[in-house]
Amino acid sequence: MLNSSSQSPADPASVRTGRKPSTSRGQLEQHALRLFADRGFDEVTVEDIASAAGIGRRTFFRYYRSKNDVVWGDFDGELQRMRELLAAYPRRTPMMDALRETIVEFNRIDAAQLPWHRLRMSLILEIPALQAHSTLRYASWRAVVAEFAAHRLGQPHDALLPQLVAHVCLGASVAAYQQWLRQDERGDQGAADLCAFLDEAHRAIGPGLQAYEPRT
Repeated sequence: MLNSSSQSPADPASVRTGRKPSTSRGQLEQHALRLFADRGFDEVTVEDIASAAGIGRRTFFRYYRSKNDVVWGDFDGELQRMRELLAAYPRRTPMMDALRETIVEFNRIDAAQLPWHRLRMSLILEIPALQAHSTLRYASWRAVVAEFAAHRLGQPHDALLPQLVAHVCLGASVAAYQQWLRQDERGDQGAADLCAFLDEAHRAIGPGLQAYEPRT
């Protein structure tokens, strides 16, 4: 669905003592995710995150506009990567195959980062404040899909069919993520991984939408 670049939080024991190194965007995100995991999203303030990172409140806002934005990481950078993945497909690759493969690859997460990605997506999909905030992020994600579909369909990006493709792909991705999170809550062992859920969901919607791409 809506991936964002992040690194697994470092082991606290490995952090050097003495002068703190310069805080990066990724490090600030790691501190925030730790706090959200420990206290709950609503209980953590911008001041808490800044303090954990050893920076001031004003410095925090140089990286992120709000606490809500921290959860998304470098989302704009990831959307650019998604555009590049789609652009690399030759015209002979069917539209829905290209979208399915790109969305699966876009959401491929290193095993070490999976627990933190689960936390991130649980927050995005379950916290009311983040659900409202997500509408803008979802719109940006759909825009990337709609632009690609519009190019393949020979229509404006805001025409019905490109927008339909974008909305249906988002719905399939959200459903896959929710299933993935549910299996963790149930403690299922050996269940399908995230990419398998995403692949299955997009294979299910593919044939109906693929029929609208003109044959070349």
